[in-house]
Amino acid sequence: MGSGARLVVVGTPIGNLADLSPRAAEALAAADVVACEDTRRTGRLLAHLGIAAPRLIRLDDHTERDEVPGLLRRIAEGAVVALVSDAGTPGVSDPGARLIGAAHDAGVRVEVVPGPVAAIVALVGSGLLDPSGRFCFEGFLPRKGPARAERLSELVGERRTIVLYEAPHRLEATLGDLATTLGGDREVALARELTKRFEETWRGTLDEAVQRTGQEPPRGEHVVVVRGAEPAGEVDDAVLVDALAVELDAGATRRDAASSVARRHGVPANRVKRLLHGMGRAERSD
Repeated sequence: MGSGARLVVVGTPIGNLADLSPRAAEALAAADVVACEDTRRTGRLLAHLGIAAPRLIRLDDHTERDEVPGLLRRIAEGAVVALVSDAGTPGVSDPGARLIGAAHDAGVRVEVVPGPVAAIVALVGSGLLDPSGRFCFEGFLPRKGPARAERLSELVGERRTIVLYEAPHRLEATLGDLATTLGGDREVALARELTKRFEETWRGTLDEAVQRTGQEPPRGEHVVVVRGAEPAGEVDDAVLVDALAVELDAGATRRDAASSVARRHGVPANRVKRLLHGMGRAERSD
C-alpha cells in the first residue's frame, strides 16, 4: 500500500453547491477512484468543479457489499479512493458505513472531509434542540410491522430532541404514528429543500402536522424534528404493573399493553417490557 493510499470520505452539498468546501474539491480532484451513489449525479458535480472525472464506481444499498473488496484492493495497490453520497455525508442514512468499517478492519487509512448533514441543519434551524444540546438521530424508521412498532415505542419518554428522515409519500403516515405514540400535542418541525431556493421549515404540533400534510401533499424528502418528552415524576413499578394488568384483562395484546402503558405514564418502553416479562414469569410460577 502506497504512503498516499487511503479512503477519503467526502461530505458534499445537500442542496446549495456553494456549500462544498475547498478541501472537499481538492480531495475529489486528487482521487483515483470515486465511489458514489449515482455516477451521473456525481459526474455533474465534478464537471461543475472543473474536475476531469476519475473512475466512478456505483456504491449504493444494492452494490456496496459486492464493491467493497474491489475498492479495498485498489487502495492496497496504492490508489486514493474518495467516497461520496448524492448529498451530505456518507454513512449517515446513506451508503458507505460498510466500506468505512471494512477499511478500518483492513488497516486502511481513513480520512474524513467534513460536510453538511441534513439532520444537523434541520435540528439547528428548528429551534427545538434541548438546551443541553442532547438529541437522538433515528434516520429512517422501519416501514412497517413489529420493527416499526418497537422503534416507535422506544421513543416514548425520550427526553432528547428526536430527529428522523422521511420520504414524501410516507410522511403523513409517519407523522400519524408519531402523534399516536408520543401525543398529538408534541411540538414538531418539518424541514425540506434545505439550503435550496425554496427551503422551508414549518413548526407546529404533531396533530397539526398530520392535518397539514393531508391537505398539502408533501414534496421532497423531509427531516422531522420532534421536541423531547417533558420530565415526568418517578412512577413506581407497582403502578405500571397494575396498569399492565388492566390492559391485559381488557384483551390487549402484550405488545399493545406495553406501548399503551409506556405512553400514558411517560416512561421508557423497555422498562415496561421488562416488567411485563417479569409478570409472565410470576404467572408461570403460580
